[in-house]
This record gives sequence, C-alpha cells and structure tokens, in this order.
Amino acid sequence: MALGMPTVRPQHASPSSNLRGEHGFPTAAREALSDDVLRANLRHATGTIQAKRASAVREMRDWQKLRDAGSALKWHVTDHLPELLEQLETTVTAAGGTVHWARDAEEAGDIVTRLTLERGARDVLKVKSMATQEIGLNETLAHAGVRVIESDLAELIVQLAGDTPSHILVPAIHRNRAQIREIFLASMPDIEPDITDDPAALAGAARRFLRERFLDMEDSVAISGANFAVADTGTLVVVESEGNGRMCLTLPRTLISVVGIEKIVPSFQDLEVFLQLLPRSSTGERMNPYTTLFTGVTEGDGPQEFHLVLLDNGRSAVLEDPEGRSALHCIRCSACLNVCPVYQRTGGHAYGSTYPGPIGAILSPQMTGVSDPDDPNATLPYASSLCGACYDVCPVKIDIPSILVHLRAKEVDQRREQRGQFRGTWDVAMKGASRLMSSPRAYDAAVRSAGPLSTVLPGANIGKLPGVLPLVPGWTDHRDLPHPQQSFRSWWAQREKQGGAPAAAEAASEQDTTGDEQSAARTEGRDEA
Repeated sequence: MALGMPTVRPQHASPSSNLRGEHGFPTAAREALSDDVLRANLRHATGTIQAKRASAVREMRDWQKLRDAGSALKWHVTDHLPELLEQLETTVTAAGGTVHWARDAEEAGDIVTRLTLERGARDVLKVKSMATQEIGLNETLAHAGVRVIESDLAELIVQLAGDTPSHILVPAIHRNRAQIREIFLASMPDIEPDITDDPAALAGAARRFLRERFLDMEDSVAISGANFAVADTGTLVVVESEGNGRMCLTLPRTLISVVGIEKIVPSFQDLEVFLQLLPRSSTGERMNPYTTLFTGVTEGDGPQEFHLVLLDNGRSAVLEDPEGRSALHCIRCSACLNVCPVYQRTGGHAYGSTYPGPIGAILSPQMTGVSDPDDPNATLPYASSLCGACYDVCPVKIDIPSILVHLRAKEVDQRREQRGQFRGTWDVAMKGASRLMSSPRAYDAAVRSAGPLSTVLPGANIGKLPGVLPLVPGWTDHRDLPHPQQSFRSWWAQREKQGGAPAAAEAASEQDTTGDEQSAARTEGRDEA
C-alpha cells in the first residue's frame, strides 16, 4: 500500500489513467471557444445550477459554520488517512465484505475484471462514478469481453455518443436536447422514430432501455463508486437523483465498489454535515432524492457478495505536498465549475482530464506529476483568472486559488532547474519587469515614453501585435489594450504647476456650499413635517 507519508516516495497515477489530455489547455480551449453551440449550452446550464444553489444556500443560516465543519473533518481525514483506511478495512470485512487495495489504474482494472469474469458476467450495470472513469474501467472491461451499461442518464448519453464526460455532476452538460434526440435515434434500439426532443419523452426512452437491463439482473454484477465511506461502521454512501443507483446497489448478486482513498469520513455522525453540504452545492436541493447507504452483506437482502476496491492512483503523491494536499478534500459537488468564468466558456474537455474545472486544475497535475514543461498538465494551473469564485462556493473551503499559485511556482522553479536560471523567454521578461517596477525613476520613464510611442499605432486601442515580438503578442492575441494615457505622476506635476492649492481651496468651498444647502434642506423638511 502507498498510504500516508511513507519513506519511499509515493508513485503518481498510471500513465494510462484518464487524467491527461493530448494537448495543453490553451490549444484545447481555443478549439472549444470556437464552438458557439457548446458555449450556449454551458452558459444556460451553469447559470441555472448557480441560481438554484444560491437559493438553497440562502435558506441555511448556519451555512458558513457547516462549511467550517466540513473543512475541519476533511483536514482530520487528511492528517489520519492511514489509520482511518485500516479501520475501514476492518469494519467492511467484519460486515461480510472483501477489501482490495489498488495502487494504480492497472491494478484496479485487473481486480474488477477478474471478479467479473470469475462470476461469468458478460454485461455489467454501472452507477455513475468518477473513479471508474479516471481509471478507464469501461475500456478495460470491454477489452476483456465485458460490456458495461451506464445506468445514469447523462452517462448513458455520453456512452451512446462515444463521448467523454465534461462535467463532474452533469456529464452531458455540453449537449442540448436536440443533440440528445439524435444520439438516441442513432444508438438506442427499438426507439420510436418520431420521438421529439421533449425532456420527458427522452427520459422515458432511456427508462425503457434501462429497465430491460435491470429486470435481467439475476446472478449479475454491478459496479459503483461511493460519495463517502464511513470508517467506524464500514458503510458506503451513494447519493443520486434518478433512482438508477439504488437499483444497481440492491438488485445484483455481486456488487463491486471502486472508491478513492480520500472519500473516507471518520464516523457515521459526520454524514450529518456532508449530506447537507453536498446536495445544496451540487444540485441546489435541500437533500438528494436518493441517498443509499449499504454496509457489507445481509443474507436475503441486496447483493450477497460485496467487494470494495480502495484506489490510490496518485492520491498518496498529492498527500505528500502539505500545500497542495487539500485538493483531496473535494466532495465532487462541481460548484467550482459552475462559477468559473474559464470553465463556463471552454467546457470540461479542454482540461483533458476526468476532473475538469478549477478542482481538476489543481488535482490532475498533482496526481500525474509534471516532470516535463511540455506535459499538457503543466498548463492546467494557468487555466484560471484567480478570481477566487471557486473558493467562495466550495462547501469544504478548499483554497483553490492559493494552490493554483503554489503549483505555478513549482512549475516555474522546475523550468529554471532544467533550462538554467532566467534563460527562458518568460524568465527574462519577468526579471526585467521586476527590475523596472522596483525602480521609481525607471518605471516613470517607461510610462512617460509609452504614451508618445503608442500614438503611431492606429485605432483607439492596441490591437493584435506582430508575432515576431517576444511575449507581447501573447497579451494582445485575445484582448484589446487601451493606449497608455497620462501617468499619475505627470498629472500630479501638471496640477502642481497650475496651482494645486487654489484648486483645493475651490473644492473645499464647494463642499461648504453643499453642506449649507443640505442643512437648509433638512430644516425645510422639519418645518414641513
């Protein structure tokens, strides 16, 4: 096991994990920004979810105290993770379950594949799970001849389309209902050819498709993740909105749950905090429509065989960094995605990882490690405006902006080690800017000269500058910069020459006059009253 703070450096996530895209964020985002339909879908969906969340949170007078409690519990888990995991193994085993430890995606895939094949299953039903998406479990099982059927509606849409999720909570957020209708017509057997794009009609078609699979569950296998795993009772918790998860967790004979090691909570009572934070932050609801809790095996009720696969896959590497480890506190609510101005415009696929948005920008690089400046994940910490909205809405108060800055600093330090001190173009530019801004005289001279020089450029703003210039085009490719105006120092000097004291006296006189007028108005008001 690779847990806690071992003497041997923890390994990062498997290269085969779905945590790294083919291209860096800037390249992928540029393609996404050109898709007007995608941007419209994202704007509508994230705006709706934001409004619902805000309304649900306003009802809670102790919301900030709940956030504090959730954060404190998560820090406790981070500080005592090895002991809590051993306790969870003991309680799950005592309840009749079997615990497996997986260091990476390959081990987890091998464990689940072996368990599935040994039980003769050729079709398995799966509950929506980020961990299984992370390790590419569907593809691993398909390679072994096992077909995975996603039971979550949004995941089913993504699967039928041959697509990948782009949101933590709403995997098909990038699709509108007209597109979903076309996907169903192309991929779903026995569907009515004249079906409309009405949401009720589409949901009904998906329900009929899945019910046939649910009703044929004898001696079958289902796969799930878990939102929480309770250390002191061995209980796993799955929260959802459709009821498909509950059917997967109760009808099959064998249940296999793949759970990241960070999903643990110390005690059953701690669920009181998280089951208030999670639904309000994710779907804007007071409570989840379906909250399923299951503990081990009960004869004659539910699955008669339960296997828990505890997944590391780079989480211990995240735990090793004291400044970045709070990324493991995430409860997958997706609130940070919905408020992020970057995600709202690019969507989740631009991040190249199972975990998109602000949380993905800090989690993915830490899980995979970034040893090469050309690694696509090296660009993720820069996929943010650092506006801080993600921290404001995070139910467990993960300081995402601070971690982004921390990861940026690590990436810069790494580049310096590999390329030499201040040998990169950016390093030279930043060093020059540092010297310029540390000298008032030099800075004033630069500002004074910028105005006359900018007059040779056409238009009211500085447009896109030629690519032959170093660095500067990167600032002007996507924004217009106004021409430099008169500097504050120049304005102040001019004011002093023109007689700053009389101007100040005139301003004071105007203030006195205004005060007299306000006093007279108050007196007149009292007389009228």
